[in-house]
Amino acid sequence: MQTRQEGAMGWVTERPDADGKTRFIARYRDRRGRKRTAGTFGTERQAQRAWQRAERDQELGRIGDPNRGKQTLRAYVEQQWFPNHRIEKTTRENYRYALDKYILPELGDFQIGDLLPNDVREWINHLQEMHGVNPPTIAKCKLILDAIFTTAVNDQVVFFHVGKGVKTPPVATRPRRILTAEQYARIHAALPENMRLLVETDIESGLRWGELTELRVKDLDTVNGILTVSRTVVELTAKARPDGQRFTVKDYPKDREWRRLGLAPHLVTTLATHIRDGRLRTNDLLFTMPAIEGPQRYVVPDVLADPRDLGWTEPNEQGRRYRHGTTSAYGPGRCRCRQCKDAVAAYRAARRAAGHDKPRQPRSVATDPDRHISRGWFRNNVWLKAIDVAGIGFHVTPHGLRHAHASWLLAGGADVQVVKERLGHASITTTEKYLHTLPTADQVALTALDKIRDPRARPA
Repeated sequence: MQTRQEGAMGWVTERPDADGKTRFIARYRDRRGRKRTAGTFGTERQAQRAWQRAERDQELGRIGDPNRGKQTLRAYVEQQWFPNHRIEKTTRENYRYALDKYILPELGDFQIGDLLPNDVREWINHLQEMHGVNPPTIAKCKLILDAIFTTAVNDQVVFFHVGKGVKTPPVATRPRRILTAEQYARIHAALPENMRLLVETDIESGLRWGELTELRVKDLDTVNGILTVSRTVVELTAKARPDGQRFTVKDYPKDREWRRLGLAPHLVTTLATHIRDGRLRTNDLLFTMPAIEGPQRYVVPDVLADPRDLGWTEPNEQGRRYRHGTTSAYGPGRCRCRQCKDAVAAYRAARRAAGHDKPRQPRSVATDPDRHISRGWFRNNVWLKAIDVAGIGFHVTPHGLRHAHASWLLAGGADVQVVKERLGHASITTTEKYLHTLPTADQVALTALDKIRDPRARPA
């Protein structure tokens, strides 16, 4: 092989073929100084052009190159940002949904360098006015778009952040509805017996759902009554399971810091009995998914409640209200109370019976070898049924047990810093939000006001 030309950048080398003809190889060095080949050609001129093209292509994408901004937002997100963005699996799942539904359909075909703040404002207005997207969802989508452009600015793909100064619709902060001890007792009594210890552990510890359902025997010190929170389990949807696993265990909780918390003696005794009676081993889960025989289908009651006796839903984003127990309340009203679910189930059953809809095969609950409890299964088959029987009167999720735990501790006089560490909050500001959240807190304030107004009520 004979070198015809070798410069600081690219060069050409000759290679004789078996038939005696000479071929020309285009060579160049990449950005790391390694030798690369741009192809083999029949003429030296073609080889010269090949290494020159390779040098030009290599220059594209370097810092300060304006050509990087000519790619579409969709290409940048799918090829660079999203695959290399380090986020939790559940966050990635939520990002994927928002990108596919709200962001890329509207902004994906824009060249990333041509997007302006006014385009972002038009996109926000279009989501709200044309598609009826609620303000919290718009705020989340704007947060994702800001993250994309923050990375693009840092990588000098673009030179200004189009989201800076662009406002989203205001999101009203609703007051928390905290379970009282009496309401919790009614829910606990309405639970099936095999789920009561799970809920009792949640209210006594304030754990997040993933932390609670990943508790194992080795995490409980029955001698000292100490529980160690060192892991959490995440449940992924079908689209977000690249390895086919529904549950994935992370070796750290949400705040990425292990924590140890004490449990009440009566709960420790009950858990110890549960471990002994169940013959659980050191690495076994404390709480497992019960055996489900066959697929489950929603059961329609024989007699539906009269919508005229059920009242009205809360106003939706358009300010409209609907009667409970109707398909309209379930659809545009977005109500998920028992009566509205029954109305939709009866409507669908009637259509199937009339042959208008093709019934699908009921879905069964899939689990993993460790038998982690599915959040959706617990909510639909255990929690909501207990809420209906208890007659709480307002919507509360299983996560509300964590809110109640924090509120009860603070109302009982516990130190805010201790509660923060017990719950694993990153900021004490988050913990302080639970101060004075019980329904009785306002009455205490009114009593104090009466003492000032009426001197006779003051202590001597």
